[in-house]
Amino acid sequence: MIHRLKPVRSAVLTLMSMLVFPSGISFAEEPELQRKVVLTDIEADPDDTQSLVRLLLYANQIDIEAIVATTSVHQKDRVAPESIHKVLDAYGKVQANLLLHEPGFPTVEDLKAKVTEHLPLYGMEGVGEDKDSPGSDRIIELLDSDDERPLWISVWGGPNTLAQSLFKLRKTRSAEELEKLVSKLRVYTISDQDDSAIWIRNEFPGVSYIVSPGSYRRSTWGAINQRIDGIDNTTISNKWIADNIQQSHGPLGAQYPDVAWGVEGDTPAFLGLLPNGLNVPERPDFGGWGGRYELSQPTDEEIKVGQDVEGVPIKAETRKIWTNTEDSYAPRIFKEYGRAEKPDEQTFTNNRVTLWRWRDDFQNDFAARMDWTIKDVAGANHPPVPALAHPEKFTVEPGEKFRLDAGGTTDPDGDSLGFTWMQYPEAGSSPRVKVDFKNFPENVYQVNRVAPKVSRTETMHFILKVTDKGSPPLTRYKRVIVTVEPN
Repeated sequence: MIHRLKPVRSAVLTLMSMLVFPSGISFAEEPELQRKVVLTDIEADPDDTQSLVRLLLYANQIDIEAIVATTSVHQKDRVAPESIHKVLDAYGKVQANLLLHEPGFPTVEDLKAKVTEHLPLYGMEGVGEDKDSPGSDRIIELLDSDDERPLWISVWGGPNTLAQSLFKLRKTRSAEELEKLVSKLRVYTISDQDDSAIWIRNEFPGVSYIVSPGSYRRSTWGAINQRIDGIDNTTISNKWIADNIQQSHGPLGAQYPDVAWGVEGDTPAFLGLLPNGLNVPERPDFGGWGGRYELSQPTDEEIKVGQDVEGVPIKAETRKIWTNTEDSYAPRIFKEYGRAEKPDEQTFTNNRVTLWRWRDDFQNDFAARMDWTIKDVAGANHPPVPALAHPEKFTVEPGEKFRLDAGGTTDPDGDSLGFTWMQYPEAGSSPRVKVDFKNFPENVYQVNRVAPKVSRTETMHFILKVTDKGSPPLTRYKRVIVTVEPN
């Protein structure tokens, strides 16, 4: 049977939900759109333009409130808002076709009004008295608004625009006002691309900050374009990009440049904000398309304090940040005969696994949305709609049988669906608390499992992955949190 919430525990679990999800939004509720500001050193590397093309395909699923042209260590004395407008012009030519597939895509005029810039100065040279800019003032305006949603700062280059906003706020607001505004900030930065990044973290410890400090080689975000030995890397190949994104995909696809250094290194800064059933933006430790991160303070040895990254000195971290952590993952492989899908015998363990484990899913999603720019509804694929025949959170006792059931799942195109249930041990209260997924099929819409023995209350995360058999195949998820309470 399906084990549902026990009434005597429901009030306790409601309180736990309020503590676990600080935004106050129930896990079972439909997620609201995340507010987002992009800081981009566009033209320093073609990958910013690549990421902007992808972002615009999700402009109905993220509330884009500003796109700010900035500098970085790779482009110290130039900002290029005109390059943002060029991509937006292409978006304007396909926006009407995108609306055939999903509602909510903003007009090109609305997005163009949100393009701004910071000063063409590098790092802390662009922070201080008389260093305000349209970009830094825009961030303050957004923080001052009555909107109580967190404000995500997606940093693709240097973050000195944000640093200037914080500098001005500290000069002009009371301590209480400053604390309230800072508490609304959520920063995801693609490593440290100027010297204002560590200044922000040290001077404003209340800022929630996701970053992989130190060498780019140790970054989590680098998994988006890393070729991994032992897995299929087709979806990041130049041929795949040409066939699915660049060529014969309309004016927006034509704006997607060839890879120079690495493909879309900035995209992980917003992938975790998309409402796909897996991502929980306020919980980086739960894992999602943007990777998984733990709240910890990296040691000087870990990040090689005293060295530098592309000219940016590495300095000591003085407080906890959301940073690298590891997953262990055995990729799912399609079998020619017998059980259609099984975990591979090879298991990978490192911080980049937390991101690339989802890579084929989000690349196929990208390709499908690029199809939306040129195809009618009948000619394109659309994601499945997962459902559960039980609550997204429930409680069991050790040794108790429980069922995970995707009954009610549908697909808008009528496609055949494949189901995969997997436990995500690292997202739970302890990676050592596991159920047996090795000896039983997990590629069915419902699975039966037995709760493990525990000596204290533990949580287990299970991910339902639903993939259609359309072209390209599209995936959506449901996350189920099972609490095991000892007798």
